[in-house]
Amino acid sequence: MMKLESKTRLFLVGCPRSGTTLLQSMLAAHPEILSFPETKFFWNLIPLYKERWRRKLKMVSQDFKPRLKKFFVEEINRGELLEKFSKFNVLRSQYTRQFIHILDELTVSEGKKIWLEKTPEHLLYIDYIEKNVPGVKFIHILRNGTDVVASLHEVTQKYPEPWGGDCWNLNLCIRRWIEAAEISRQHIHKSNHILVRYEDIVTNPQVELVKLCQFIGINFTDSILQDYRHASEKLTLQSVGRTVKKEIINSQSEKFQKLFNESEREYIIKKLSKVDLSWLING
Repeated sequence: MMKLESKTRLFLVGCPRSGTTLLQSMLAAHPEILSFPETKFFWNLIPLYKERWRRKLKMVSQDFKPRLKKFFVEEINRGELLEKFSKFNVLRSQYTRQFIHILDELTVSEGKKIWLEKTPEHLLYIDYIEKNVPGVKFIHILRNGTDVVASLHEVTQKYPEPWGGDCWNLNLCIRRWIEAAEISRQHIHKSNHILVRYEDIVTNPQVELVKLCQFIGINFTDSILQDYRHASEKLTLQSVGRTVKKEIINSQSEKFQKLFNESEREYIIKKLSKVDLSWLING
């Protein structure tokens, strides 16, 4: 069986509600790229601090195996692939190697050359992924902070269960966007990282996608813009609010105005204005 080259492994990361699903759908419409619903693999692989003994021994988290089963059985209907994981796995590195190998095999079996994994929270695990996934490339997406805060606040109220079971308050929504922007800033100087602004994607999609294709090492094709809605059907999940609009438009600024009163809007803007984004221009 043909093997993938190391340069064909992509991770799309950023703050949740930043347009990651839209960009994923566009790239997944490229004939050389295979993508999947959010695996949340590394998000669940590495134990939280409350499982300190598991972290210390480099073991997987308590929630990892149930999440892995859900992904393969319920989300991509390939439960038989679970058999490819050794029953004697204990360490995170072992699961990581086997997971990457499975994604490689899936990609080749679909006649593709590249796979794209999109889990926004994997932004938090860039160092681990770079250490354990050969030749990996990262695509960061950054969206206007007020729009992200509005979208996060709304979606966690409508669908609290996938977001930890609670509605996120304003401070948590603000903090997540600030944290994501800072992590992107720390990595964007690397040659295997690229950042794209959501507003640029919806304003000049072809220009931005040509840049991304050059970064990935593929030719731009019109299918990205023509077939992205079809590609999104396998990637979106209405039950958690993960959808792609039929038209490429940016309507979120209206949501910010509608969801929050004047004092709330002023508070959010004040908090976000303290973030130094000069690196976006200088970079």
